[in-house]
Amino acid sequence: MRLTPGHEVMVRLVKYGREKLSYAATVVDDDGNHLAVRAPFAGEEAKDLGYIWFEPGDIFTEHYWRDRWYSVKEIVAADGVRKGWYCDIARPVSVEDGAVIADDLDLDLWRSADGSVILRLDEDEYAASGLAERDPAAAAQAEQALDTLERIAQDGFDQLLAF
Repeated sequence: MRLTPGHEVMVRLVKYGREKLSYAATVVDDDGNHLAVRAPFAGEEAKDLGYIWFEPGDIFTEHYWRDRWYSVKEIVAADGVRKGWYCDIARPVSVEDGAVIADDLDLDLWRSADGSVILRLDEDEYAASGLAERDPAAAAQAEQALDTLERIAQDGFDQLLAF
């Protein structure tokens, strides 16, 4: 199901079969595989991740694929300055009943706006999740996706995110 640009959808972030966060977003584009939505930061209070602050007023343009094991979220501050990109390793996104459903697999990647900082994140959570034992095929996809995103991040995400 293709989403219509300009329409509102719910984004549901799922982890281990349970919804961990949902929020309304506006569809930016959908070519049938790559889709993008835009939404304000879903938190009510600023969140310090240690390498970046997510704050009320930040705008997230989120890119998902129906055939790739990751999503890429560009974060722009309220004043229009790009903060960077936060990438989730996740199963390929699904669209059901007008909702974008992303199944998080714990691994993440951060790239600062200027490219000087690229961080692999939450590898300890991923190891503790037991995914490698429960679903070795999914674990292999997740690990490969993180490696792929890290390589792409070296040059930036502009080409990857283009429609």
